[in-house]
Amino acid sequence: MLFNETIFGPIKSRRLGNSLGINLLPTNGKICNFNCIYCECGFNFVNKDVKMPTTKQVLSPLEHRIKEILANGGKIDTITFAGNGEPTMHPKFAQIVDKVIGIRDKFCPNAKISVLSNAIYCSKKSIFEALNKVDNNILKLDAGIEQTLQAINQPKGKFSLPKLVENLQKFNGNLIIQTLFFKGEYGGKIIDNTTEIEVKKWLDLLKKIKPTMVMLYSLDRPTPAISLQKASKESLQKIAKMVEGIGIKTQIN
Repeated sequence: MLFNETIFGPIKSRRLGNSLGINLLPTNGKICNFNCIYCECGFNFVNKDVKMPTTKQVLSPLEHRIKEILANGGKIDTITFAGNGEPTMHPKFAQIVDKVIGIRDKFCPNAKISVLSNAIYCSKKSIFEALNKVDNNILKLDAGIEQTLQAINQPKGKFSLPKLVENLQKFNGNLIIQTLFFKGEYGGKIIDNTTEIEVKKWLDLLKKIKPTMVMLYSLDRPTPAISLQKASKESLQKIAKMVEGIGIKTQIN
């Protein structure tokens, strides 16, 4: 399921309320430095003529859509950077964040600005600073064991879980961790990040990262890997209780 517009919604988000989406990636392909086996957009693919939107192609329709929603008595709880892949891969990500903050402040100052990211590029100074400016800096951490994370997220190029955690620690708590729990089989391997040892290792990393909140959720839409199974609400509640036991707030979606 691709987002076929640069500005989409608002949609009712399980996590963020009435969310007006910004897709900084192409509308006719998916670009990401992860290739998650559960991604609702499917596995990565890029057409020959694929192009990312320009800054103007993002900001002009965003402002127009906000005015339209408000004129019709609508509500915007959150302006969310999401879409067909990893938003921080856009070369003008940091500049666009600054402009979007300005538009938000002018037209809907009570709305939050959120970014859904896999955090791979937060080692870059401009990306790190931009993520620190938004209200909801929501970063992915789907496992506490590198082998499991590799199997789930299939990161592109060189990747190190300890390095990722080191970068997440630099936010000094100004971040929200989101984790999707499930089990299933892919590539001939059993994957289950809900087991006791998996959750323990994940909790150990949360103790280091010290996020303000952890969002726990499971599968809600069809996945590109067809044999994945949703984690039960009871399982999510049990894991949430463990997170709260180390002093971190949780939200189950």
